[in-house]
Amino acid sequence: MKKEHFFFGAASSAHQVEGGQMNDWSEWEARTGHERSGTAADHWNRYEEDFDIAKKLGHNAHRFSIEWSRVEPEEGRFDEAALEHYVKVVQALRARGMEPFVTLWHFTLPVWVARQGGWESEKTVHHFARYVGRVAARLKDDVKFWIPLNEPEIYSHMSYLVGKWPPAAKNPFRTVSVLLRLARAHRAAYAVLKGIAPTAEIGIAKNHMYFEAAGKNQWNEMLKACADWWWNFFFLDRAKDSLDFVGVNFYFHNRIDGWFNKNRNEQASDMGWELLPETLYHALAELSRYQKPLYVTENGLADAKDVYRAEYITEALKAVAHARREGVEVRGYLHWALTDNFEWADGFFPRFGLVAIDYETQKRTIRKSAMVYRDMIKKWPNI
Repeated sequence: MKKEHFFFGAASSAHQVEGGQMNDWSEWEARTGHERSGTAADHWNRYEEDFDIAKKLGHNAHRFSIEWSRVEPEEGRFDEAALEHYVKVVQALRARGMEPFVTLWHFTLPVWVARQGGWESEKTVHHFARYVGRVAARLKDDVKFWIPLNEPEIYSHMSYLVGKWPPAAKNPFRTVSVLLRLARAHRAAYAVLKGIAPTAEIGIAKNHMYFEAAGKNQWNEMLKACADWWWNFFFLDRAKDSLDFVGVNFYFHNRIDGWFNKNRNEQASDMGWELLPETLYHALAELSRYQKPLYVTENGLADAKDVYRAEYITEALKAVAHARREGVEVRGYLHWALTDNFEWADGFFPRFGLVAIDYETQKRTIRKSAMVYRDMIKKWPNI
C-alpha cells in the first residue's frame, strides 16, 4: 500500500470537546452533581483553530462525532443551523486536506430519546435511523467514511452493568438487551447510509481488548478463548455483514495467569491503565479474521506530564507497521485525542490530548509528543 493511502490523524467526540451540550449526559451531570462538561474545549467555536494545528502536525485525517441532540433537539424537529455547522466542519477538514471520519453516535442521546427509554426502547432504533438519514443527506457528497456507533460494548457495560454512566443501571439482562439493540441500530443505519450514499465506507469503532494467555497453560488458553468470544459475540459477530471496515479502539491488554487482570503494570497511564502499545499488533492480527480493512480509530493514554506519550505513539506505530508486514490490512491510525477533553465519569482530570488545553483560557499548547508523532508520520513506512 502506498504511503498516500494511509491515514494519520487524531480523534474527538462532540460531548467531550464541543461545549454547550444539552443531552442526557449533561442532564445527568446536573442531576447527580457530577463534574460538568461545560464549555469543554470549546471546539464548537474553535474547530478551525484545532484543525490548523492538526494540519501543522502532519495529519491527513480526523475523526469527530456529530451530536444527535444538537441536530434533533426535539422529536422530529431538525435544527438546520446545527446541520449547517457540521457541513462547515467537514468543509474545513477538506480544505486542509484531511479526510473526515464521521461518528454518528458517541455515547450521548437527546434528552427526549433518553426519556422514551434510550437504547432500551425499540423506538430508538427507528429514531436513530431517521437521524442518520437526515445527516447523511447533507454530508453525503463530502464524507466517505461513516461510523454509526462508537464502542457499543463499552457503553452497555458502563451504563447498564457497572452503572457508572447514565442511566446508571446495574442489570446484566438490560446490558445484553441494549447491546443487541445497538447491533440492530447499526444494521439499520448501514442500510440507510447505503441507500443515500452507495459508495460510502461504513464501519464500527469497536473497543478491542487483547487477552494474553500467560505461558503454555490450557486453563489460561481456555479463559482467553471465552473472553475473546464474549468480547465479540454480542455485537461484532452480529453486525459483521453490515461492515465495510472495522475501526479498532485499543487501550487495554489483559494478562491471564490463572485469572484475569494479572498485568505487571510496569508502566501505567494517569488512569492506571497498563501501557503496552506493542500489543496493538496482536489486536490487529486477531481482528484480521473478519477479513475487513482495519483502521485504528482510537489509541492513546492519559499522560498530563507527557512522560510516556512519545514512546507510546512510536511503539504503537511500529506495531501497526508490523501487522501490515504480516499481511494485515491496516489502513489508518487515529490517535486519541487531538486535544484534552472531558473524559466522561472521570471529568477533566485525564489528559489524553496531543494538544494541551488550559480550560481557564482555552489556550492550546502543542505537546512535545505531538511533534514526535509528526516526525513518525514523515518517516512512514520506514520506522
